[in-house]
Amino acid sequence: MISTHVSNPPASIRTGDLARYFWPLALQAASQSLSYPLVAIVASQGQGGPLNLAGLAQSNGVMFLLGTLGAGSITAGMVFANNQGGYRRFARMNCTLGLITVVVQAVMCVPEIGHWLFGTLIRLPPAIEMPARITLLAAIPMQFLFFLRAPYQVVLYINKATGRASAATMGRIVLTLLLAPLFCAAGFVGPLWAVVCQTIPVALEVIISRQFASVYLRAMSAGEGTPPGIREMYLFTLPLSIGGFFLSLSSIVNGAIIARAAGPAQMLPVYYLAVGLAGPMAYAATRLQAVVIAFWESVPRRSLFRFSLIAGAATGVLPLLFILPGAVTLYYVTVQHLDAGLLPAVKMAALALAVYPLSVAVRAFCEGVAAAQRKPMAILAGQSVFLAALVITGDAALALSLPGNLIGPASLIAANAAAAAIVYMSITWGPAGGAAAPVIPTRASDQES
Repeated sequence: MISTHVSNPPASIRTGDLARYFWPLALQAASQSLSYPLVAIVASQGQGGPLNLAGLAQSNGVMFLLGTLGAGSITAGMVFANNQGGYRRFARMNCTLGLITVVVQAVMCVPEIGHWLFGTLIRLPPAIEMPARITLLAAIPMQFLFFLRAPYQVVLYINKATGRASAATMGRIVLTLLLAPLFCAAGFVGPLWAVVCQTIPVALEVIISRQFASVYLRAMSAGEGTPPGIREMYLFTLPLSIGGFFLSLSSIVNGAIIARAAGPAQMLPVYYLAVGLAGPMAYAATRLQAVVIAFWESVPRRSLFRFSLIAGAATGVLPLLFILPGAVTLYYVTVQHLDAGLLPAVKMAALALAVYPLSVAVRAFCEGVAAAQRKPMAILAGQSVFLAALVITGDAALALSLPGNLIGPASLIAANAAAAAIVYMSITWGPAGGAAAPVIPTRASDQES
């Protein structure tokens, strides 16, 4: 069993401390996707109109898929970068992963390879293929900036300064909100200018994150003994990155399964509109992994699990506000232009998806325990099972003639439950191996003492 004993836990660590750490991270995670609709107006107002936007969306999808190489960086940083030696080696490893990613992205921009990717494999029409290839090339600096941001965010997470980490992301969103109409007014429109409009705020986020993290970096302790080696960090990070790749494929697979159900032209929009609200909340729930790692040495495991359940339930309830009388018509019909006859279907999907963030919270808790125990293969096993469980559940739902608006929620919930179960069994019944959980300081002053 996962031990619930903590030797001499600080009395000051209460549920409120966990909440103050988690909710800024939840806000940061849920809001990160807001900047992309803002730059859509810059792309769509150029020559080619909505075709530019479609190309930008496709290149962003490829860019984010390539970015999963660094999917484990934040978790690895929280485990290894808690002193000067560990931080330097982590930053070097993270930078190397970023360079590898942008090199691969650049190779995909070679005309012959880009045409094969977008024109042959994804089968985009030429009018969408061209802006997709151009924007994938233009987005290389933005891709690397995301990697540069990671070490500073890690330092803020370790030192419980999640409010500052969230503020840096809010600064990015606010700047994007200001730049998008300015670009349009100045005539800087089209897919290339849209990428520029995305990249400048990300650079600002990196600068702000670095400034916020600098006080903690200066106070970081030298540490005792030999810091973890680069090889150990790679062996920890790469399984998490592979698992992140599996998770990123889930939305594509889920959509393909729903498309095979009855009435895909109606059920796919219904599902995507409902998951458009539940998805950011589920992504916010993944930040509970950071909560577990940060408080691993100071809070009983049972308390961390209880908080994870509460936070998961709370994030799941928030999207239900949009199916209340009046709000459901305003959002889904007036704003999103959904056929009013599909409102019952979208309500059912939203109700089913209310459990989705809770299932993510349970998985994030188990992954946090595995990360703190330095057992990345347990996380990879769970995330591999996630994709398999999603396919199995989807196929079973199709066989039972479940409507498409419920297939998506059922598959996501079952996949998260299966992944959590596998991670839990791996860390509970597997070999004891792995290094001891890291001792993570809470404040810069703690590191000086």
